[in-house]
Amino acid sequence: MDLLNTLVEKGLRRELPTREEALAVLATSDDDLLEVVAAAGKVRRQWFGRRVKLNYLVNLKSGLCPEDCSYCSQRLGSKAEILKYTWLKPDEASEAAAAGVAGGAKRVCLVASGRGPTDRDVDRVSKTIEAIKEQNEDVEVCACLGLLSQGQAERLRDAGADAYNHNLNTSEGTYGDITTTHTYADRVDTVHQAQAAGLSACSGLIAGMGESDTDLVDVVFSLRELDPDSVPVNFLIPFEGTPLAKEWNLTPQRCLRILAMVRFVCPDVEVRLAGGREVHLRSMQPLALNLVNSIFLGDYLTSEGQAGQADLDMIADAGFEVEGAETTTLPKHRQGGGCGSVCGGESSDAPAEAPAEVRAEAGAARTDLVSVRRRGAGTDLAPNA
Repeated sequence: MDLLNTLVEKGLRRELPTREEALAVLATSDDDLLEVVAAAGKVRRQWFGRRVKLNYLVNLKSGLCPEDCSYCSQRLGSKAEILKYTWLKPDEASEAAAAGVAGGAKRVCLVASGRGPTDRDVDRVSKTIEAIKEQNEDVEVCACLGLLSQGQAERLRDAGADAYNHNLNTSEGTYGDITTTHTYADRVDTVHQAQAAGLSACSGLIAGMGESDTDLVDVVFSLRELDPDSVPVNFLIPFEGTPLAKEWNLTPQRCLRILAMVRFVCPDVEVRLAGGREVHLRSMQPLALNLVNSIFLGDYLTSEGQAGQADLDMIADAGFEVEGAETTTLPKHRQGGGCGSVCGGESSDAPAEAPAEVRAEAGAARTDLVSVRRRGAGTDLAPNA
């Protein structure tokens, strides 16, 4: 297929596809799906080999959010039956993080519901970051606390944070249909603040909210222009009790086409398979590893994920390997800063293989893999392991 050959060549050169080409990926038929996955897989392997980076979510504060994001079970007025609790203590969060690190997670993502942190909240999270780093010096810590005020990104960086996540979620044109309590521009500004402070920016999207193909391409092109180092791709979980509870628009094939389009548009970026993969990709999750180079291990914020050992088994069985702490995720040209919205240049060195001890762990039984269910961190709920 000429389209796929063109997209592979552009991906290997880090050249931006046209919008028409990106839309054409989403419009391919199920009969062509394996060809699409194989083509995007060539681009994925060029920049990341067969490595899979593991990330682990710790929900620092659940529910009680004043924002009205229609997709979120923690939103204002949500009737979703989720656990609600205020801030975890630093030692509780550190204990939860340690469970993920024990399972091979290289990055811990600290998330708190709310519009954005107060200065007191930043102090609280800073202590949590310090507690986690004290136990696991090499682990990456990403904070996700909502809209940032001036100076807060710098304070998080000084406390030891490596990255900051704030997703665009959907296109600028449809953002007002999803959220009214803040704007798309607010989100872009927070990502810029994180980048200006020297934090690695993480920003992605949610697919399946009733958006059009054009909306999906628009948000992914906006992400390319924003130039984050990692792009999480979430698939909507239509929680009962939220405005989008009836939006069941995704099939496994649709999800794979979306992931392939993201890889072609953002070829050298850490593309992370995030929330909803178990619900929508189901038994086709291993195929998605040919498109993404990063996943969340175990549970999400307010929903259960696949058991951690099942994730490790899936990675090993599909012929991939867990990325070790000694390996740098991003290609050399992206280390220490992004490459801009349209860039060329020489390809990086061949990706390094994960250390043997990490590969061995992926196939071994780990009874301690997930010792805290993050949706119930600090409670007596049984773990999802």
